[in-house]
Amino acid sequence: MKSESKIVLGTPFSSSATKIILLGAGELGKEVVIEFQRYGAEVIAVDSYENAPAMQVADRNYVASMLDGERLANIIRAEKPDYIIPEVEAIDTDTLMELEKEGFTIIPTANATKLTMNREGIRTLAAEDLGLSTSPYKFAGSKEEFVAAINEIGFPCVVKPIMSSSGKGQSVVKSKNDIDKAWIYAINGARGNSDRVIVEGFIDFDYEITLLTINHAGGVSFCEPIGHRQEGGDYQESWQPQTMSSAALEKAQQIAKSVVEALGGRGLFGVEFFVKNDMVYFSELSPRPHDTGMVTMISQDLSEFALHVRAILGLPIPNIKFHGPAASSVIMVKGNSAKVQFCNLEEALKEPDTQIRLFGKPEVKGERRMGVCLARANTVEEAREKANNSSAVIVAEL
Repeated sequence: MKSESKIVLGTPFSSSATKIILLGAGELGKEVVIEFQRYGAEVIAVDSYENAPAMQVADRNYVASMLDGERLANIIRAEKPDYIIPEVEAIDTDTLMELEKEGFTIIPTANATKLTMNREGIRTLAAEDLGLSTSPYKFAGSKEEFVAAINEIGFPCVVKPIMSSSGKGQSVVKSKNDIDKAWIYAINGARGNSDRVIVEGFIDFDYEITLLTINHAGGVSFCEPIGHRQEGGDYQESWQPQTMSSAALEKAQQIAKSVVEALGGRGLFGVEFFVKNDMVYFSELSPRPHDTGMVTMISQDLSEFALHVRAILGLPIPNIKFHGPAASSVIMVKGNSAKVQFCNLEEALKEPDTQIRLFGKPEVKGERRMGVCLARANTVEEAREKANNSSAVIVAEL
């Protein structure tokens, strides 16, 4: 008897398979793959290097540059996936736009991916189209425009490539002596071929948050706000919940809802804000799970990855159960090795309510985030201490 259900999931490796292609196969994608496979999906991971974390759990994989549109299009047309899910910022979005016209489903949409893959698109949408509060900003595409932008914004200011991740290319310009160095660092840290940067006025904020916002079949839902600490633009630890006033939280939720609805499509969005007292300033948005949201693997019954997958598949999200204060602390490894070994794990896990995720990245060159420690406790402060203590005792042998 044929079911009248609107949601139908198939059997892997058969003609009925629900097929997923993940463009980018890092540690966040790895968790997404696992969650899709809980529903019996057939998952293909694509990344620019072999043995990327998500490739290790996917059903099969391809090595390809995300900027090689022809190669990506050939893979996608051959595989004929039900869903195409970008997991990295730098992708040939023109190819995604064309594939969407052919009938493929891009998550959340090809246009949303195009707008958010660089800071120029999402900042223009937020500040100019939606009229949201942001830091003062100017874009620059040459050294001359860059100097002019800094003179207009003033010191101190923050410089970022319009396309980058994990803080690459980001710096604070405090005086004229920093200008040349900031320009070179931004251009060298950019992803793709872009030589454009954003110069932002410095906001004297109290704290910054990530508000995980889910656009799903039943509406828009939010996780508890996540606080985080960064070094050089790269997250080092995060905690949930971040204490904030009810007025600030309500404002953040209103802004996040307006942005994700403007972008369209289903899925989880990581929306970042600066907060000063009750004032909330939109910062950035990622149309996918966020690195600071890895804390949800221990803080919630449905992690950010599980929520992303449910939303994509059109499945209900009637509630999100929060288990209490929790924190994450990254495991950073410095050096050069293709055979990293992790020791002292028993010491890292001796406290109750602690967990470890080792990403399985094939090598480290310089400095790389290779894992994360998770902890839950009665207070955020206790959870942060437990998570940081766990990551501190782990020894990486190169």
